[in-house]
Amino acid sequence: MDLQGNHRESPLVIENLGFWAAAAGMAVAVAVILLLALRRGEQAEPPRSDAQMYRDQLADVARDVARGIVPPEEEARLRTEIGRRLLDADLNAGTALQATTSGNKAVWSAVVTVVVLAGAVGLYLRWGAPGYPDLPLALRHQMSDEVLANRLSQADAVARTPAAPALPPPDADFADLMDKLRKTVAERPDDVTGLALLARNEAALGNLVAAEEAQRRMIAVKGAAASGADHSALADIMIRAAGGFVSPEAEAELISALERDPKNGAARYFSGLMVAQGGRYDRTFLMWKTLLDEGPDDAPWIAPIRAQLPQIAARAGINYDLPPEAGPDAADIAAAAEMSPEDRQAMIEGMVGQLSGRLATEGGPAEDWAKLIRALGVLKDTTRAGAIYAEAQTRFAGDGAALSFLKEAALEAGLIP
Repeated sequence: MDLQGNHRESPLVIENLGFWAAAAGMAVAVAVILLLALRRGEQAEPPRSDAQMYRDQLADVARDVARGIVPPEEEARLRTEIGRRLLDADLNAGTALQATTSGNKAVWSAVVTVVVLAGAVGLYLRWGAPGYPDLPLALRHQMSDEVLANRLSQADAVARTPAAPALPPPDADFADLMDKLRKTVAERPDDVTGLALLARNEAALGNLVAAEEAQRRMIAVKGAAASGADHSALADIMIRAAGGFVSPEAEAELISALERDPKNGAARYFSGLMVAQGGRYDRTFLMWKTLLDEGPDDAPWIAPIRAQLPQIAARAGINYDLPPEAGPDAADIAAAAEMSPEDRQAMIEGMVGQLSGRLATEGGPAEDWAKLIRALGVLKDTTRAGAIYAEAQTRFAGDGAALSFLKEAALEAGLIP
C-alpha cells in the first residue's frame, strides 16, 4: 500500500512468484524424468501356460512320428497347425501382460513421483527459507551495517535487560568501608583515586548505575589525561549493564579507548563482540584471532575468545581449529628444576611483578589474585600478600565463591592462622 492508500505489488512478492514458478517448472521436469526412468524397467517374464502346452505338443509330434503313430506325411500339417496356435497364444499373453504391467507401472510411477516431490517440498519448507530473497555478500554487509546503525541505545538496552540475580550482601566491615568511600567521594567529587575505587567497587557489588556514574566522573575530571584503559573500563560497565549488548554509546567509549591505546585488548575484544552482534562474523574472527595470537595467555579476554572463536569461525564460513593452550613444556620444567635457589627466586619475583602490574592496571579473575597471593607467600612477603588479599576482598565483595577461593590462598600464604 502506498502513501495514498493504494495497494501495490511489492518487488519481494514478484520475486517470490518468479521463484515458485521456476521451482514448479523444475518439479515438472523431475517428474517427467522419474516417469521415463521407471518405464524403462525390465519387464517380468510373461506367464507361458498355453504357449508351453503347444510347445509340448510340437515335441510330441516328433516323438509320435518316430514311433510310427503319426504318418510322416501328417507331420508338416500338424506342426503348421500347432505353430499357428502357439503364435496366437503368445500374442494374447503378451497383450494381457502389457496391459497389466503398463497399468501397474503407471500407478507406481505416479505414486513414487508424488512421494519424491512432496518430500522435497516438505524438506524445503522445514529447512529452507520460502519467500526469502537472494542475499549477495555485498547486500549482507549492507544489512549488517544497517543493523549496527539502527541498534538500541544504551538506555533502551538497559531497560530491556532482565534484572540480574541479587548478589549476597557484603559483610559488615566492607559495607562500612563502602559507606565511608561514598561519603568521601561525595565530599571530594574531583578525587580521581576515590572515584576510581568507587567505580571499581560499585561494579563488584553489582551497582552498575553507580559504577558508571563514578567512572564517567573520573574521566571528566581527568580530561585529556584519561587513558584508554579508563574508557574501556567505562565501556565494560555499560556492556555489563546492557546484558552484554554493545550500544552506540558503549561503542563511542571503545573508540575513545582505541584512539588513546590502539593495542588495548579489552576494547578490541568488545569491538569484535559488537560487529558479531551485527552479523559480521568475518570481521570478528579476524579481530579475535589476532588477539588470541598476540596473547598473553592469562589476559582476561583470552578465555572468552577461546570459548567463542570456533563458533564465530563456523558462522563466517572459515575452517578453524583452536591452537592448544600454551603452558610450560618439558624443557621449561627441566630448566626450572636445574636453577639455583637464587635464580629460581629471581624468576618467581619476575612473574610476581608481571602479574601484579597487570592486575593493578587491567584487573583479572579471582584465580589470578589468588595466584599472586600464593606467589608472595612463597617469597615470604607477607606484607604485600596481605595488601593484595585486602584489595582482592574489596574487588570481589559479595562474590561468595571468589572470596572463598581467595581465603584458601591466604591460608596457604600464611596470612590467616
